[in-house]
Amino acid sequence: MTAIIDAVRAHLCGYFEESAPGEAKLTFLGADPLTVLRFGPDRDGLVTYATLGCSRSPMQDPTAMVMDPNEGPRAELVLPVAGGLDAVTRPLAMLAASPGVEGLVLQDGALLDFGQPLWPDARFTGFILVDADVPDVTVDAAADTAAEPITVAMLQPVPATPNEFALARAKGVPELRALWRDKGTVLADPHRASVV
Repeated sequence: MTAIIDAVRAHLCGYFEESAPGEAKLTFLGADPLTVLRFGPDRDGLVTYATLGCSRSPMQDPTAMVMDPNEGPRAELVLPVAGGLDAVTRPLAMLAASPGVEGLVLQDGALLDFGQPLWPDARFTGFILVDADVPDVTVDAAADTAAEPITVAMLQPVPATPNEFALARAKGVPELRALWRDKGTVLADPHRASVV
């Protein structure tokens, strides 16, 4: 599946106009190695961290009766952080490894609460996934053995506080997103206050 990873890397490098981003390689027990790319800062001071390797295998519903190793959604994660914060690398990679380790399916609206601060002194204990501004990647079937083109979804994990998770569970993610929007919340700010 290197063709998929190569296509995603090329797509990200083209989107961020950076041919040689910084990178960190991480490995978790029971999961394939992951790379986190670091783009920026851009002219607005945003540093974007992007995973590479989550899309190597399709995500499978652990309750499915039959597992098809070639069918299922694929995704990578793109996390913009104002000013940059390399401490996000590990929790971001842990999230990217979760489909292989825990059988999670990463998709828009998913709540993933780790139950502890994402990094030292963080207000946030997990991520809420939303569609990223980066377009999805389509890998031509000719680049691999798949019969049809493969789509890799680009998702943005938004760090969330325990109170924000509680609201999202009680009233739904759209309610929380509306609150973020109404309050003008800068989701890329790693030090932002909770909106709840």
